Amino acid sequence: MLAITRAVPVSLARCELTHLERVPIDVARAARQHEHYEAALAALGVEVVRLPATDELPDSVFVEDAAVVVDEVAVLARPGAPSRRAEVPSVAAALAPYRDLLAIAAPGTLDGGDVLRIGRQLFVGLSARTNAAGVAQLAAHLAPHGYRVEGIELSGCLHLKSAVTAIDAATIVLNPDWIDARRLGARRTIEVAPGEPMAANVLAIGSTVLVNASAPRTAERIAAAGFDVVLVDQSELAKAESGLTCCSLILA
Repeated sequence: MLAITRAVPVSLARCELTHLERVPIDVARAARQHEHYEAALAALGVEVVRLPATDELPDSVFVEDAAVVVDEVAVLARPGAPSRRAEVPSVAAALAPYRDLLAIAAPGTLDGGDVLRIGRQLFVGLSARTNAAGVAQLAAHLAPHGYRVEGIELSGCLHLKSAVTAIDAATIVLNPDWIDARRLGARRTIEVAPGEPMAANVLAIGSTVLVNASAPRTAERIAAAGFDVVLVDQSELAKAESGLTCCSLILA
């Protein structure tokens, strides 16, 4: 397994924000937290390929939004925030040795953080960053490889994976205030603990689940469901509306 990451830019504090108020970000601390995140991946046997910082692009550490990667191909995104579209070419160059590349084109918009893959099914959030044309193009790109793509409404959060992520094919972690679990089929659902609304964004590596250290009660619920849990502090990056999946592109 391989993870593509990117160093934290010095301009992080100028990131795009949709649902959070802007507060000061300690960029040096954010960089340390990101290094600990990369170390947690490496400790689980993941090869980490870190791209150099692009300081002129404040959101560039959030590499997940630049592409959707499946086993056969990678689909380059067209981010809904125009300021983020310049992030895509360098991610494309990093993916090219590993996957054939396809792309979302205008008028489609799509952020990778809106795409939740569970087996051969991809759910795509219809959000402020991803539109119906982007969903349709993703479906057309992936249909020849046997994937089904379904657009899904959400509210109150930036991306679909702010509201729900999958631990395995049968288990999801979900904030029920932001997404209706029934839209995702019959699955075991672990709801976030009260007071931890951002905790639904977890990152599963095998049977181990990375959980934000700010969500200890949700972490307890995941552990009680039989999974190994590793807490990762992302408190500074979270001020930029980041979740754990945002900071890497995982290639199986």
